Amino acid sequence: MVSGRLRFDSFHPTEFIDLTDRLREHVRQAGLVTGRIHLQSLHTTLGLAINENEPLLLRDFQSMLERIAPEDTTYMHDDFSRRTEVALNEPVNGHAHCRQLLVSGFATLLVEEGDLVLGRWQSVFAVELDGPRHRQLALQLDGDFADLVELELSRLLRADPEPIATPMRRLVEAGGKRMRPRLVQLTAQLGPQYEPLRTALLAAAVEILHNATLVHDDYVDESPFRRGRPTVAAAEGAERAIAVGDYYFAKATRLIAETGNPDVTQTIAAALEAICESQIDDVALRGAFPGDHDSYLRVVRGKTAALFSAACASGAQLSNAGPEVVEALRRYGDLLGVAFQMADDMVDFSPSSGKPVGLDIRQRVLSLPLIYAAEDRQVGPEVRRLLSGSLGDEEVARVAELVTSSDALQRVGDEARALVEEAVSELERVELNGLRPTLISLARSAVDRAS
Repeated sequence: MVSGRLRFDSFHPTEFIDLTDRLREHVRQAGLVTGRIHLQSLHTTLGLAINENEPLLLRDFQSMLERIAPEDTTYMHDDFSRRTEVALNEPVNGHAHCRQLLVSGFATLLVEEGDLVLGRWQSVFAVELDGPRHRQLALQLDGDFADLVELELSRLLRADPEPIATPMRRLVEAGGKRMRPRLVQLTAQLGPQYEPLRTALLAAAVEILHNATLVHDDYVDESPFRRGRPTVAAAEGAERAIAVGDYYFAKATRLIAETGNPDVTQTIAAALEAICESQIDDVALRGAFPGDHDSYLRVVRGKTAALFSAACASGAQLSNAGPEVVEALRRYGDLLGVAFQMADDMVDFSPSSGKPVGLDIRQRVLSLPLIYAAEDRQVGPEVRRLLSGSLGDEEVARVAELVTSSDALQRVGDEARALVEEAVSELERVELNGLRPTLISLARSAVDRAS
């Protein structure tokens, strides 16, 4: 369900204000495909009606209301001497209250295929009975929603220049797990100021930021493919890849700043710093490939876990969750991010992953299974010898075979699952409004996967 308010001004004592287009926009922005939109007036002299928007007919309605409850008749409601606790600016409006009985203060409209179900001549009106006033309606939309983050991503990428947007759109539309935006959407529900549309914008910005890091990573790693499609660097060239990545780093940070929440901006900015620092460490450590456990954790905490942690914390901050909830989610995200990367390392050795086995080996990417295999008493010497030389197809296949024959993958899997349980334990310390099972399931599924 999505809730909100529709605010508007009236300008006349009796006025029929057509809200149809504004309601259609609410349905579109919420991504409601099939369901209902419920409206409730928050004022005793404002009604709702569905009828034809024809000027002479509206004048007939106004005349009818004036005849049934004329303004120049005496109303006991307007005898302030007989009432208690009357405000100094209380209007004389007994007639407006009586007229309100003739129109409803509530309305429910059906939505099908993403649009209001209305007859050819039907419009939805707010019926002002005591204007001019500042007015608002409460809205609730329920039913089947399109993915708000996907809608927001599509909208944001359509607004960009084609030479920049096309490569990024190709990457975003190729899919991905969308873990980071999902974490934003979940954790934003833990504060008292949860707004689905605002949350979707932050979640989309975080996903754009993540994809911008992938564009740069693929350039540095000289990767030909990402998600089964050519990388930006491979398809468009190095210069375009750098420009596209830079553009979307800038766009994502602007969108995040536009949330107007300084805590959210600071959280994401800190994560971006950590990502950049770890990228420098990652490149430097390739000279000591495959590296060691401590170096691996240092890089992974920056390259992967920092944005996971920021996604969890920023979602909660956006909805004004308490500081203890924010910090618990920050720690949860950090541990989950490290475990997620460990599981990703294991996927490189899975034939069912959809990626060429041994891609990380060929690109000399820091990988925990390789580190553990290189430390193994039986296969370690041969792994280290192969990794120290050139890595053709034969050498890559042999290293992958040695890794899978050792206990390296088992060790990494056990370590990832242990980290997930640590992450889950962080959630036990705070109230999560019924979302604890969802966050636990999400964490465990992040490491129990084959792709």
